[in-house]
Amino acid sequence: MNFFQILEYNFAGNTLEKYFIAGGVLIMTIILIKLFKSVVVRKIRRIGEEKDLEGIETLVKIVNLLKWPFYLCFSLWVGSRFIYLSDQINQYFSYILLIVAAYYMIRILQALVDVGMVVLAKKKRNGEKGMDHSIVSLLGRVIKITLWIVIILILLQNLGFKVTTLIAGLGIGGVAIAFALQGILTDVFSCFSIYFDKPFETGDFIAIGKETGMVKKIGIQSTRLQTLQGEELVVPNQELVEKSIKNYRKMKKRRIEFSFGVVYDTSAKKLEKIPDMVKDIMKEIESIEIDRVHFSQLGESALIFKVVYYMLIPDYGLYMDAQQEINLALKKKLEKEGINFAYPTQTILLSKKDARLPKNGKRS
Repeated sequence: MNFFQILEYNFAGNTLEKYFIAGGVLIMTIILIKLFKSVVVRKIRRIGEEKDLEGIETLVKIVNLLKWPFYLCFSLWVGSRFIYLSDQINQYFSYILLIVAAYYMIRILQALVDVGMVVLAKKKRNGEKGMDHSIVSLLGRVIKITLWIVIILILLQNLGFKVTTLIAGLGIGGVAIAFALQGILTDVFSCFSIYFDKPFETGDFIAIGKETGMVKKIGIQSTRLQTLQGEELVVPNQELVEKSIKNYRKMKKRRIEFSFGVVYDTSAKKLEKIPDMVKDIMKEIESIEIDRVHFSQLGESALIFKVVYYMLIPDYGLYMDAQQEINLALKKKLEKEGINFAYPTQTILLSKKDARLPKNGKRS
C-alpha cells in the first residue's frame, strides 16, 4: 500500500487527505492571524507615533485582548469547512465558537467602557465638567454588569434556552432584592439624579436647611460637606434630592442689605447729605453696584438709613472685605460732618407740678 492509497483511507466519513488538508488550513489560519495581529499592532503604533493620536494605545490593548483560545476556535472552524462533520458535531462546535466569541466581545466592550470612564475622571481632574471618581466607578460597574447580562441572555437565546422564562424568574427575584435593599438603592439612584441634574458639584458651597458647607465628595450613598467650623458633614443622597438646596457658587452677584442709625439730634440738613455720602463711598469700591440708600425709618432711639447694594463677585470673603471698607469709610465721613451713630438710649422726661404745702409747712 503506497502513500496515495493511505490518503484515500476513509475515517468517520472523511479521507485522510481531507484531514491533512483541514489540519494544514488550521495551522495556516493560526499563522496568518498571528502575522496579521503583529502587523496591525505595529502599523497602529507607527501611526500613533507619527500623528500623535490619542487612543492608539487603547486600540492596541483591544487587539491584544484576543488570545489563543479565540485563534484556535476560529482556526478550527475554518479548517472544519474542509471536512464532513455530522450535524450534531457541527452544532456543538458552533456553540463553542459562539461562547468564545461572546466572551471576547464582552472583554472588548469592557475595555471600551474603562476608556470612557478614564476620560470622564480625567476631565474632572483637569477642572472640566466631569464625574466624581465614585460615580465613575459605580457607573462603570453598572455598565459592565449590564453588558454581561445582555450578552449572556443573547447567548442563551442562541443556544436554544427559553430566555423569556428566565427573565420572568429574574424579574421576581429582582423585585425581592429591590425591597430588601430599598434604602441603599434609593441613595444610589439619588446619586445618579444629582449627577444628571447637577444641582451642585464638588467644590460648590451649598446650604441644606440650617447646614452649610463646601462639597468635598459626592459618593454613591452620601455626599460629604466641609462645614465652616471644620467638621465633615455626611448627608444621605436621598435627603439631598428631597430637600431644597442653596448653591452659593452659582450666584452671579450677591445682594447685600444693611442698616445704620444716627442720633435724633442730627439736623435735617445733615440728614439730607447722608445718602450722597454713602453713594460716594461705594463708588470708590470696585465690584460694587449701588442699588439704593434711603432714610427709611424713625426708630425708637435712632434715625434709620437702609442701604442695598450688589457684590458683582459673589465670593463671601470679598463681600466681607467690601463691607468692612464701607463701614470704616462711613464712620470717618460721619465723624467729619459731626454726625454721631446712634446706640440704644432711653430718655425719661419728668415734669414738675406745683405741689402745695400744708399750712404747717410740712407734707403729709
